[in-house]
Amino acid sequence: MGTPPMKSVQQAFRVVELLWKLNGAGPTEVADELDVHKSTAHVYLRSLESVGYAVNRAGTYELSFRFLSTGSRLEYRSRVFQAARDEVDRLARETGELPTLVVEEAGTAVILHQKEGRDSLELGTYSGMRTPMHTTASGKAIMANLPEERIAEILGDGVERVTDRTETRTTILLEELETIREEGFAVDFDRQVVGMGLVAVPILIDDRPIASVAIACPTERIGDESYRTELLRQLKESRNKISIKYRYGQ
Repeated sequence: MGTPPMKSVQQAFRVVELLWKLNGAGPTEVADELDVHKSTAHVYLRSLESVGYAVNRAGTYELSFRFLSTGSRLEYRSRVFQAARDEVDRLARETGELPTLVVEEAGTAVILHQKEGRDSLELGTYSGMRTPMHTTASGKAIMANLPEERIAEILGDGVERVTDRTETRTTILLEELETIREEGFAVDFDRQVVGMGLVAVPILIDDRPIASVAIACPTERIGDESYRTELLRQLKESRNKISIKYRYGQ
């Protein structure tokens, strides 16, 4: 009997994720990593190549730039991306830092758009990058405004630790989310990347969080209260403009 369709699809995506993780692999590596026969691994790799999502370079298969094309089209079809892109870019110009637009998908925080400013540091983040919601101010700004049952689903039976400063205790996280909901913004230091801080505000439409907009910068800068207050002012101004554009397309 052949492989059931659903299992075949799941396995194909496991191959895609493996090629991304390894930055390319041959049939033997794929077979070893996924515990399948080499012939089976070869079938999946050839299938990805045949539809244009992988390229074969002397026996090593790599993901093709078709993923970039597909991702870019998806990004541009996003209503919140269209509403927020110009404001994120403006924040980068005016603050010199690294502003990001983040949305929640399947319980994770996904960077939809980011723009490096003149003084920003390279963090290795990129559009499409996923992180646990509880590890960044961006994710918590969204999560704090979700229904209680949805928050419980995201936290589940426990959450992972990313750095020594990552909070993993559910009771403390719930208290943090309550404070964020009351104050209207989230701030963190060293929670995901040591030496970096983040300040974020949620974008709410009819009390529903559709995204968050944030600014990341070194802890030594964002730790200064007056500077942090100025960043927060600019974020709120951008958030208001994004909300209007999202609602009315202006």
